[in-house]
Amino acid sequence: MNQLASRLGKTLAFVLPFVLVTTGTLAVTRVSWAPAGSGEKQVLAASSLNVGRAPAKQAPAKAAPQDLLRDRLLRTLRTENPGAALDALALAMQQQPSLTRYCTGIARDLGQAAVRKYHGDVKRAQSFARPVCDGSFAVGTLTPAG
Repeated sequence: MNQLASRLGKTLAFVLPFVLVTTGTLAVTRVSWAPAGSGEKQVLAASSLNVGRAPAKQAPAKAAPQDLLRDRLLRTLRTENPGAALDALALAMQQQPSLTRYCTGIARDLGQAAVRKYHGDVKRAQSFARPVCDGSFAVGTLTPAG
């Protein structure tokens, strides 16, 4: 009896992982990737690779958070003034510390945009300088946009 139980246990120990992996794989071969209510059901089957078909159009990539921040601050600079954009940059760095590595680049871009806004008047652009991102705004006012 002990020999039968031992043999049965070894067999289950060998077969059970295989069965679990196989059933788990089969369970996820059909996954709905379409957003709810889109009317169009997109299904990814494990066996359906784009073989013999033209590649599907890819959705536009979402912009990175630092790019969204840069765009928002440049709009602020155009509609208000460089000081308001720099104040918003300082606030964004406090609220989202993960973006601090992009602070100097964004501030430099703001400096270049300020010079463009004031048609090359560097002194006027520098008059809005704030101690944000180690003076990168002031560096940007002296760096030609490129």
